[in-house]
Amino acid sequence: QVQLVESGGGLVQPGGSLRLSCAASGIIFSIYDMDWYRQAPGKQRELVAGISSGGSLNYADSVKGRFTISRDNAKNTVYLQMNSLKPEDTADYSCNAHYRWMNYWGQGTQVTVSS
Repeated sequence: QVQLVESGGGLVQPGGSLRLSCAASGIIFSIYDMDWYRQAPGKQRELVAGISSGGSLNYADSVKGRFTISRDNAKNTVYLQMNSLKPEDTADYSCNAHYRWMNYWGQGTQVTVSS
């Protein structure tokens, strides 16, 4: 059974930081490309950051320079370090694992940026 479990969300003030984690089980984690997505109320889900199995990175323009994605294959975990958070970063953040035709989602973790 495949599981992706996100953690690390919460309430943070503007300018603050959070680190999200997504722990995977039931897959050969190292061969999967891993992405973080977010969805704010009333908006479409958007890709925030991605890291390939080979370590290639990509970021949405809105988070470049503020967010960092990384992975630890020994721990089957992908991380999203979020710095200089803004109110517009408020959303439900989900991780996604994909390899060829296989595609899995976590349940999401809420991030709220507010004073």
